[in-house]
Order: sequence, then structure tokens, then C-alpha cells
Amino acid sequence: MKNPIRLLSSLFLLFSVLVIENTLACTRVVYQGPNGTIVTARSMDWKDDIPANLWIFPRGMERNGEVGASSVKWKSRYGSVVTSSWDIASTDGMNEVGLVGNLLWLVESEYPDFQKDTDQPGLSISLWLQYVLDNFSTVQEAVEALGKEEFVVVSSFIPGTDKFTTVHLSISDKTGNNAIFEYIGGKLVIHQDMSYVAMTNSPVFEEQLAINSYWKGIPGTIMLPGTNRAADRFVRASYYIDAIPKTDDMKVVIPSVFSVIRNCSVPFGISSASEPNISSTRWRTVSDQKNLVYYFDNVLNPNVVWVEFSKIDFSENGQVRKLSLDKNENYAGESSQDFKTADPFQFSGLE
Repeated sequence: MKNPIRLLSSLFLLFSVLVIENTLACTRVVYQGPNGTIVTARSMDWKDDIPANLWIFPRGMERNGEVGASSVKWKSRYGSVVTSSWDIASTDGMNEVGLVGNLLWLVESEYPDFQKDTDQPGLSISLWLQYVLDNFSTVQEAVEALGKEEFVVVSSFIPGTDKFTTVHLSISDKTGNNAIFEYIGGKLVIHQDMSYVAMTNSPVFEEQLAINSYWKGIPGTIMLPGTNRAADRFVRASYYIDAIPKTDDMKVVIPSVFSVIRNCSVPFGISSASEPNISSTRWRTVSDQKNLVYYFDNVLNPNVVWVEFSKIDFSENGQVRKLSLDKNENYAGESSQDFKTADPFQFSGLE
């Protein structure tokens, strides 16, 4: 008789492969090195063009949840550098104290019911990541606050499309701690552990952990799954982020982490008639949480740009600034001086 645990793990793996055929793609992975060397990387994979720009947000910005009269309101405690999507949402970023957030697609997401203009506090999903970067310095702080569920996350259709937004949120801090937030069946589910260094868009994170347990029994030097499906990318991210050199030499760490997230990326222009939602990687980010440097890699531009936080004024007297990249503008290297003063973009919410 087959080992029942192995059989169960195999069934989980098969389920994940079937699920991914109807989802969009992304990967996120965290490097934990010596002497406080923590680096988070992610890819943004999307079927169509997803214009991205970089933004600098200072402390002291007044925000609201953009869902009507009962919107959550706050004033940002921390400045941040974020990547926007369509200039309607923050989908990736790091704040000035090294907390990193990443939004990834999760088709299984189901959010709580919300009635606009009632007494129920709400936060538009476009602001979910920004709320975390604005308010918290560590994963533990965010877990404790969001776990109280003092408001609900409110989703809606991506403007101009028939696609309903379904995402989960990963965060990591400069200690290497990690948390993943998912809405499953209308309930908030939080996974927190130092070991949760890899994540893809599907299936739900609990099942991703089961997939990882299965593949740990098969040495990565002998075989690793190589397709573009989320389950396979998860396994490769988990294996390679632990296999690359463990060092605090950032000249080795940054290219090593980039090599892992590129290994988990989907080549540009890939499409499949039988799997129309396999999506090309559009851009990648790498966040150096020890030295506070944020890297952005657009696949349509041969150059990587980065921003050193030591060169940014995050004070309340600082200005909102933007680095336009959505038309494949050509920048390279440290680019903080190329940001231009701009009005902050309008987060998408309920009309």
C-alpha cells in the first residue's frame, strides 16, 4: 500500500496544477542571510500590459479607505517607496524601516460582505498594502493589528475590465519574519512564520505548504519541476533561495536573489491556447531590507533601476515624487535624483 501521507501530498500537488490553469501568476521569495541580511524579491506576471511607476510617499500623508462614508482614515507613520499598477493601487513596496509588502493574485479569495455608507469600516483592496506600509514597522505589529479585524477589505472590479480583484498579501520585515494574509470563504486567514519564505499566487497558502513538504523528499539536485505553473514556481523558489550562497556581501546577495526570481519568472510573450491565463513576467522587484535599497527590473528595459533610501527625504516636509516607467523610460542604476514632484495618484475604490 502506498504511503498515505505521500499520496495525500501528491493529491495536493495535482490539485494545485489544475487550479493554476485558471489563474494569473506571480512569485515572491525571501532571502535570509547572516548578520541581518534580509532581501525580498517578487515577480509581477500578467496576461496583458500592466503599467507600473515608482512613487516616493513621505510620512504624514492623510489617507482614507476609498469605500464611502465609513472608510478607514489614517495618517501615515512611515514613508515608503512603492510600485503602482495603472496608478490606481500600490502592489509592491518597502517602507523606510524595512517592512516589505507584496500583492499577488489569488483566485480563491472571497472577501467579507460590505455595505457602502453604513457603520461598517472598510478599506479598498487597492490600499491594503499601502495601509500596512504606512502604519507598521514589523510583521508582528501588522499581524496583531490586522488580526483584530477592525475593518473589512473591500474588493471590486479592476476599472475598465470585467476582472474582479482577488489577491493575497505577503509581508516581511528586516528580522526575516513573514506573514501571508488571505481572505478564504469571507474570513481572514493569517499565516506567520520565519520559514514562510516562498509564495506564489495559487493555491491557498496552506496547500502551498503541503506541496513544499512533498518536494522536500526529492533532492533538488536530482529533479525540480520546471513549468510555468504556480506549484512548480513555488518549489523552485523554495529550493533555490536556500541553495544560493549565504553571505552578507551584497555584491553577491543581490545578483543571487535576482537570479532566483528570474528563474521563477515566465518568459516574455509566452502564451498558450489551452492555458490562456499563463502570464508573462512584466517586472520584478528586489528589496534590500538591511541596507534599505529598492530595486526595480522592467523586462522591456535592459537596465535595473534602484533607489537608496538614505538619499530620500521621508519627513512630513518631504514631497510626493514619481519615477515614470510606464512607457518604458530608460533609467539605470541609482535613480532617486530622477524622481519628479507629482500629485499622488488616486487609489481605486467604490464609486
